[in-house]
Amino acid sequence: MTGRAATEVDPVVRTGFTITRDDKVATAGSCFAQHVARTLREMDFNYLTTEVAPAFAFSGADNFGVFSARYGNVYTVRQLLQMFRRAYGLFSPEDTAWRRADGRFVDPFRPYVHDAGFASPQEVEDERESHLEAVRQVFEGCDVFVFTLGLTEGWQAVSDGAVFPLAPGVVGADVASDAYCFHNFTVAEMESDLSEFLKRLHRINPACRVLLTVSPVALIATYEDSHVLCANTYSKSALRVVAGQVAQAFDFVDYFPSYEIILGPQAGASFLAPDLREVTPEGVTYAMEVFARHYLGEGKGRPVCVTVAPTPEEVARQRAEMAKIASVICDEEKIDSRP
Repeated sequence: MTGRAATEVDPVVRTGFTITRDDKVATAGSCFAQHVARTLREMDFNYLTTEVAPAFAFSGADNFGVFSARYGNVYTVRQLLQMFRRAYGLFSPEDTAWRRADGRFVDPFRPYVHDAGFASPQEVEDERESHLEAVRQVFEGCDVFVFTLGLTEGWQAVSDGAVFPLAPGVVGADVASDAYCFHNFTVAEMESDLSEFLKRLHRINPACRVLLTVSPVALIATYEDSHVLCANTYSKSALRVVAGQVAQAFDFVDYFPSYEIILGPQAGASFLAPDLREVTPEGVTYAMEVFARHYLGEGKGRPVCVTVAPTPEEVARQRAEMAKIASVICDEEKIDSRP
């Protein structure tokens, strides 16, 4: 690694499986997970999407196709497990709809999938039932499930422990503040949650393989009584430990080192935007090239993707596209947009 350019370092030593064009691949997780979906689509692989159009006239047309179903960002491992439990009737949260200051209602577990909101709690419930059916189709129909671990920090309902992608205050929900509390998940909690999810997934879909990644995008803020730099170091370290331990414990699970490709010492800050938080198009391009080289082979280890350095025009296009995506689906960005 010493003396090599960032684009000359490939940290993937081996893979437990490869993805063929017949495999149905689903994605979920933080904002960074969408790059895998885009790569699969651009290379004409079989990206699984089970929620492709509004279920009702009031559903709205935004945020379809961003992930395999319209669940929005699934930042924490607990969110992923909770989504599975809710889809199969194993958990029914007490929170069903939050009323915003403008009088519209949102789904507490997908607060930004429909920016206009819903006219009533019943609309939220009807839309949710259709959505959870699509979630079941994802879990039961995918051959490969890619999950990007994004955050350790989250918010919970005090009454039943339900977790949310954002604090109610960020959404502008008209709720009692003492009904919710902050929680920073530990390695032990996340390993337990992810292991339970994988076991449940394997029961309903024994042939499914799972690919874990860790988002290299840094925290935008922290609720901990510490500097965001320290909070980010804990969060990413804990997520990386969990991903590694779980990948070793389950023979149908692999870990892809997108985090190391972007933030390893060989890269310095060359793959980071001027804000030192977002990943540049060049970084995304190289991470996805490595992913394609090792996982998208027609035979094990056979590369199927060769990329060249993007032109200035392509870089500009990718930057504009990434900015548009961030403003639409990265719920965490809403923290910076509050009045």
